[in-house]
Amino acid sequence: MHELAVCQALVEQVSDIVRQQGALSASRLRLRVGPLSGVVADLLASAFPLAAAGTCAEGAELNIIDASIRVRCQTCGAETDALPNRLLCGTCGDWHTQLIAGDELILESVELELVESSEQ
Repeated sequence: MHELAVCQALVEQVSDIVRQQGALSASRLRLRVGPLSGVVADLLASAFPLAAAGTCAEGAELNIIDASIRVRCQTCGAETDALPNRLLCGTCGDWHTQLIAGDELILESVELELVESSEQ
């Protein structure tokens, strides 16, 4: 299951952030996933608790945001949404387009549980 390996890498990245910030754990993660990223969001959501078990991300809420596919037309210059199997310009219909969004897999934010400081 490819998504489990992706989640393990995600947990490593979150663990680094938790350590760098001096926090106890992560409580919520926001992940942007494009339809051309090569991962299935539902499988990612199922694999995350397994990858996070026993780590500082255990119990963290995983919010997966679906990204849309966007292309820039090299003929008319328009930026429009597109379908995964039809990367055509939505304005002029030309097929000379450049993908500008839709293949991303980005950790957008991490909410942390901070270490409580004891006052003396």
